[in-house]
Amino acid sequence: MYSFMGGGLFCAGVSNILLVVSTATDYWMQYRHSNNNMHQGLWRYCVPGKCMTHTDSIAYWDATRAFMILSILACFFGIVIGVMAFIHYSSFDGFDKTFASGILFFISCFFVLLAMAVYTGVTVNYYGKRYGNWRFSWSYIMGWVSVVLTFFSGIFYMCAYRMHECPRNSGSR
Repeated sequence: MYSFMGGGLFCAGVSNILLVVSTATDYWMQYRHSNNNMHQGLWRYCVPGKCMTHTDSIAYWDATRAFMILSILACFFGIVIGVMAFIHYSSFDGFDKTFASGILFFISCFFVLLAMAVYTGVTVNYYGKRYGNWRFSWSYIMGWVSVVLTFFSGIFYMCAYRMHECPRNSGSR
């Protein structure tokens, strides 16, 4: 049980770091325009030598930002509750902290998956037609890696929950 929880905490910790870095950095997409390399993130876009804040309130950026922030929060609270379950913290005995942590990791996975799907769909349809030479960059890739890690965190915690709830009978065989 503790190895599953340890694996889940490791995946969740790395995922939360990736989520924060991915959300905060400006390398979701890179493209060439007028022979200049440019890049943009969720908060700013950069041309050679200068970065500017997005001033337009475009729905897909707002949705992606909101889902990424909700994912960070769900993953963070999942980690806090997961640590409490790992060290057998006795407060809040009315609910199973292992199960709650696993559910929070799955919620985090769902939010980041929504954010990545919204951003991918709009970017491919808009920038794919407007610019010929563009690509997703490392901040975007970190978002997709965090989808996988939060999913595995949820799996690990659900396995730990099952092992705790349904211990095997050693004398049954």
